[in-house]
Formats: sequence, C-alpha cells, structure tokens
Amino acid sequence: MTKTSALTLAAPLTRATFPSLAMAAAFCAVAGTVGDAAAETLPLWEVGAGVGALVLPEYRGSDQERAFVLPTPYFVYRGEHLKADRNGVRAELLDSERVDISLSLNATLPVSSDDNEARRGMPDLRPTVEMGGNASINLWKSANGKTRLDLRLPLRAAVTVESSPKHIGWVFSPNLNIDIEDPAGFSGWRLGMLAGPLFSTRKYNAYFYSVSPAQALPDRPAYSASGGYSGTQFTTALSKRFPRYWVGAFLRYDNLRGASFEDSPLVLKHQSVAAGVAINWIFGESSQRVEADE
Repeated sequence: MTKTSALTLAAPLTRATFPSLAMAAAFCAVAGTVGDAAAETLPLWEVGAGVGALVLPEYRGSDQERAFVLPTPYFVYRGEHLKADRNGVRAELLDSERVDISLSLNATLPVSSDDNEARRGMPDLRPTVEMGGNASINLWKSANGKTRLDLRLPLRAAVTVESSPKHIGWVFSPNLNIDIEDPAGFSGWRLGMLAGPLFSTRKYNAYFYSVSPAQALPDRPAYSASGGYSGTQFTTALSKRFPRYWVGAFLRYDNLRGASFEDSPLVLKHQSVAAGVAINWIFGESSQRVEADE
C-alpha cells in the first residue's frame, strides 16, 4: 500500500459558514502529522458532521469578541498528494525526510461595521482567504518519531471573499512548531505548540487598520498603516481521533506590541486570546483502505 496524506474539508466558503473555515484554520495552524510514527490502515475517504464552538476577537486588535456555536460538516480524503491536516489545507509538492514544500491556506472572518464600535461608519470587512506556499524544515525528531520540531515558513497572498475578489496583500508567518504524539503517556492524543512573528505588507495592513480622512472622527483620527512586523502569536492544540469520531481544542495568544500598525485608532487591544473546541462524528467511509499517519 502507498503511504498517503489526508484532505479534510470542514465547510464551504460562504459567509454563513465562514466561521467553520476559520475554526479549521485555527486547528490547522498548529501542528502536523508526526515524523516516522507507524502508519495505520484507514479508509480512503470519510464523511461526517459535528459541532464546534469558537471565541475570538472580531479582528486582530479589536476590543470586541464574537462567539460561535455551529455545525461543522466533515469530509476527509486521504489522497497521495492532497492534505488539509493540522499543517493547513494544501497540496503536497515536495516531501523528503527533512523538507516539506506545500500549499497552505488561512482565513479571516467578516466584520460588520454596524456592530463594531471602532469601525462605525466604515466599510464592512469582508472575509478573506490567504493562499500560498509553505516550506517546513525538520530541525529535530525523537528516536521513536513521536516528537518533532519544525521550522515553518508560510508565505500567503490574501484575497477578499466576495463577488469581485480583491487582492489585499501578503502575509509571512515564520514559526517554530513542536508536535508530540501520546503526550504524557495519553495514547492516541496529539499535542501541537506553535510560536512565531507575523509580517504583512502595507496593503494588507491598510485593509484592516487604515482610516481615510473621510472616515476620521473626533475619537478616530485618520491613519495610514505601513507594512512590516505584525505581532506574535503563540498557539497550542490538542486532538484525538477515535474510531467513530474526532475531538479537538485550541488556544491562541496574540500580542500586537511593537506591530507596525500598533498606533492605529482601530487597534484598541494589544493582547488577546482565542479558543475553540470541536467534535465530529464519522457517519460513512470507503471500503478501500490506505496507510496514513494519524
């Protein structure tokens, strides 16, 4: 049998279900499949559904939060080149023992300016999708393959999700990621921890943080965002796949101190925490089975 990777889709790209993609992206951003751990035989595809809860700022730097409880459609395809595991949704381009070059995906939520006090009178923020490439370099792994440390170098272009999508810039988020299988002896569980800075272009930061002279108010002066350092994130996630369902949770700390747009009047909170939990039940699966590291 051929060793394979997995493609997992949580929800379609619509405004109503976009929180599902954001939740999936949050889990995906943390950790990937673990080193040389023994592969097991799993179905080629699986379908199911579940429910998730997500709490996060309306945008990075916002002092308002949003909470979601929503269904999470679930589809897994363990093809030879496509995957969307905790490394992110991607097509595998190069996979060697030390270096993995792949495509990656991230997303942001829509924000209604009618509901956000800092953005009152400004255009709504459309949801965005970030697409690009990622180079993952293995720096160390344990003898049993259950723990590994990787340097990840994702670079993504961001576009708005609307009838006429607009390119709004680039994001580079180098990070160190550690994956631990069976942490503290808890069999079947996976723990991922990730930390690193973010860098974004002027155009990207302007979309979220610039205030034109026409949008200025007494408590919201005009502001022109510049590109550069965009804060640091620390994320941890824990998950386990049972025979008929999967559970996971994540926690992310975001620090904007020193960010190039820190002085924007739209940045009202320099530190924030996002969290989410999800459970998916597997309702159907293929009779064909393949080897997969899960």
